[in-house]
Amino acid sequence: MEDLIAAHLDQLFPGMEVVEHHSFRITRNADFEVDEDRDEDLLQALERELARRRFGSPVRLEVSDDMTEHMLELLLRELDVDPGDVIQVPGLLDLSCLWQVYGVDRPLLKDAPYVPATPPAFGERETPRNVFAALREGDVLVHHPYDSFSTSVQRFIEQAAADPQVLAIKQTLYRTSGDSPIVNALIDAAEAGKQVVALVEIKARFDEQANIKWARALEQAGVHVVYGLIGLKTHCKTCLVVRREGATIRRYCHIGTGNYNPKTARLYEDVGLLTAAPEIGADLTDLFNSLTGYSRKANYRNLLVAPSSVRSGIVERIRRETELAAQGVPARIRLKANAIVDEQIIDALYRASQAGVPVQIVVRGICGLRPGVPGMSDNIEVRSILGRFLEHSRIMHFQAQDEYWIGSADMMHRNLDRRVEVMAQVKDPKLRERLAVVFDSALDPATRCWVLQPDGSWAAQPSPDADSRGVQVRDHQEFLMRLRRPNQQ
Repeated sequence: MEDLIAAHLDQLFPGMEVVEHHSFRITRNADFEVDEDRDEDLLQALERELARRRFGSPVRLEVSDDMTEHMLELLLRELDVDPGDVIQVPGLLDLSCLWQVYGVDRPLLKDAPYVPATPPAFGERETPRNVFAALREGDVLVHHPYDSFSTSVQRFIEQAAADPQVLAIKQTLYRTSGDSPIVNALIDAAEAGKQVVALVEIKARFDEQANIKWARALEQAGVHVVYGLIGLKTHCKTCLVVRREGATIRRYCHIGTGNYNPKTARLYEDVGLLTAAPEIGADLTDLFNSLTGYSRKANYRNLLVAPSSVRSGIVERIRRETELAAQGVPARIRLKANAIVDEQIIDALYRASQAGVPVQIVVRGICGLRPGVPGMSDNIEVRSILGRFLEHSRIMHFQAQDEYWIGSADMMHRNLDRRVEVMAQVKDPKLRERLAVVFDSALDPATRCWVLQPDGSWAAQPSPDADSRGVQVRDHQEFLMRLRRPNQQ
């Protein structure tokens, strides 16, 4: 588009001489502050700040690499940009235009569509199975996008909204879709007379306006909408359903690693636990009471909850794994995360490595840990998997303690100190085996990935020419797709 405009500048500025032209792009600071103690109407205060976002201070100036010094100095002066924040780009400044190329209808040039599978526990016969009956038989682990979001998590919430025996639904919402069936189900539940509590995180970056819209729609339907604890973002993915069953009350729960968004659930890899375990239900009840202001609880029976106990819980389990290894117990730590930068956790992993504990990490983004450094991290391996789906789940495995955990927290200061996050232990042996398969596949020596080197660089593994040399190469995500749907081409 910029090339098209540049070619016709004489028509845009008739009677003027176009001396030179160049492309540039400015990135502005999107952060803002709202005084949650002072502002009586949090939504209005947030909307005022959102209107100011496009005037935020510049943090980056991208310019075409053919821009003259004179023109660059003019931009720096007029935009008040520091020279250190300038990036010269030899090519397109806005690669989002390539989506138009992807939009061309050429199926042979794209991945074959994958149809997610309905979890066997929720399998349809003539009609969809009752989710609550299935959960009374045992916990269910869902792995998106290999497992369908719409026939598992979404169905769980929709059936709860329609079930006359359901008394209450409590849910956190961080990001959701524009035409959210989850929000619509909560509205239906409230209009049916159920007690519905929705904790809407209106400070979710770049989703603030959408979440404000949903918050108002929920309030108009009679949903009790809360905005969480002052000074903390509520990032956990939790849902609690309270149901009357005869003379008793039973609680059903969902705890996940990804948002309640059916669109991203087809693109992001995430896991979730659906359970009727009384101890998990009791913990989530306490958590929602804390988030809605009815109590202040820091310690939970079976959950790790940030900012109080996720970091300490992880460090304690790393320390315990190290101690058990010293006693001769076979030990190993396997972690899957989006980012690992917390110093306390990294130091604990270094100590575990020095004690001889193998540490295997699958990380999608930034990693502040250096593996393979002699005397410090010899026993640590870090790899990253890039594929058609965005690897988004957070999973932890401590072999000597025989524990698997899943949840919303990454190992970063913002998650561990400034957000409400939840990690839950997966106890069912069959479900733990499914998580073991995820780790085994991701960490297989033949799996195509990027491996972090001791100097901080990344190297492709196997090497790019492995196929031509006859070296076996496997794709982690294709393996999981075939595992879930073996007959799908």
